[in-house]
Amino acid sequence: MAFPPDLSQRSWERIGAGLREFTNSSAWWLADWLIFGESAYGLRRYREAIDRTGLDYQTLRNYAWVARRFEQHRRRAGLSFAHHAEVTRLSPPEQDYWLRNAEQRKWSRNELRRAVRAGLAEQRETPGPAEPAGDKGRGKVTTLTIELSAGQLDYYARAAAAHGLPVDKWVTQVLDAADRRIA
Repeated sequence: MAFPPDLSQRSWERIGAGLREFTNSSAWWLADWLIFGESAYGLRRYREAIDRTGLDYQTLRNYAWVARRFEQHRRRAGLSFAHHAEVTRLSPPEQDYWLRNAEQRKWSRNELRRAVRAGLAEQRETPGPAEPAGDKGRGKVTTLTIELSAGQLDYYARAAAAHGLPVDKWVTQVLDAADRRIA
């Protein structure tokens, strides 16, 4: 890329912003192109994609992995592909929670990474609720199965994500709070 010597700073800044948008979009475009090729023409498309793009297998695989977890309507134009990649391992409601925070607070990808790690570390360090007197010291765990409609699960998952928790931990907190009110 060559620039005229009299290029204004403002023009230089606009070019940089445009390049940033192009770079961010190109990761999504490549991922969507690859996913389409896989579904339409078979798994051998990775070999073709490597030949056509010059990118290595792992890079293309990572792009496709992120894109599969974010349908187009869930992708946030104000955030980079890298922002989305940071939360890919989380549940969709948790992804939305952290991306919404990143967008609202204008976090860089690294700031988002730090916030997510801190939130997950806090979840691991938070002691569980106090055991009822009859269960102290036993360490017994019981699994409770609850049947929910898809709409109910989605609603509860969003509520849990708003508290930065997975659904099971949020439900446990809600039940513990109800127990304290009744006791």
